[in-house]
Amino acid sequence: MNLVVLAEDVDSVALKNVAKVSEASAIEQITTRSFRLVGAKPVEGLVAACAAGGLDHVWLPEGRQLRDFGLFVTDMDSTLINIECIDEIADMQGFKREVAAITEAAMQGEIDFRESLTRRVALLAGLPESALAEVFDHRLQLNPGAERLLQGLQRAGIRTMLVSGGFTYFTERLKSRLGFDYAWANQLEVYDGKLTGKVLGDIVDGEAKAAHLEQARDELGLRPEQVIAAGDGANDIPMLRAAGFGVAFHAKPVLRDVAHCCLDHTGLDGILDLFGPGGES
Repeated sequence: MNLVVLAEDVDSVALKNVAKVSEASAIEQITTRSFRLVGAKPVEGLVAACAAGGLDHVWLPEGRQLRDFGLFVTDMDSTLINIECIDEIADMQGFKREVAAITEAAMQGEIDFRESLTRRVALLAGLPESALAEVFDHRLQLNPGAERLLQGLQRAGIRTMLVSGGFTYFTERLKSRLGFDYAWANQLEVYDGKLTGKVLGDIVDGEAKAAHLEQARDELGLRPEQVIAAGDGANDIPMLRAAGFGVAFHAKPVLRDVAHCCLDHTGLDGILDLFGPGGES
């Protein structure tokens, strides 16, 4: 296994310190933002040294390349984008504080996601459907590196999926904008131009996310180790467990514990930097 460290702006002193702590025999540059520490060992103090130096780190099998994967699956809210859409929609009703508290509890794994979604959506009843457009047009932004990541994956021939416990209004627009091959989310019920406070059909929760990943994986004839999944909260745990390489992006502790890689200091495109220039080594 190789130790790879990366950051938006790698500090040479921090890099050398991590190399020393990990007993690496050499430092090899992969990209301008990532380095391979040859012969590094998972010694005590390594994680603390990386954190102190503002470096993300991951152990990768020898020779692992981006083209070894065939499917990338990502969560939407607070992973691909910078907001929790339902919190911003609730803000239009004056309920953001209440809804955000429920969202946070669900993300931490403290309450059941289905229960949390039902409670939050109910508070949106009576809101004009135009509020969704307001959030998409004026509050939603892609997280750093999202576009570069998708472009790099697509150049490498990797299929991409957006799967969310959020809403189809947003996933379908992001699918079109970024060129995702698949998109799954919950559909808000609308009647006479207003939200009813209900969701149509089956709720997309953590288990459903994993099921969509597995269905696409099987249809593409891929093995679990050929799938990358990225998320940030408890609802993404089943999805990351179903993937061969799970990425926790600025994530809650409950998800970090099951991820292969935690990105705290780089954008989403840090995934590409793990594997070399342009995402290929």
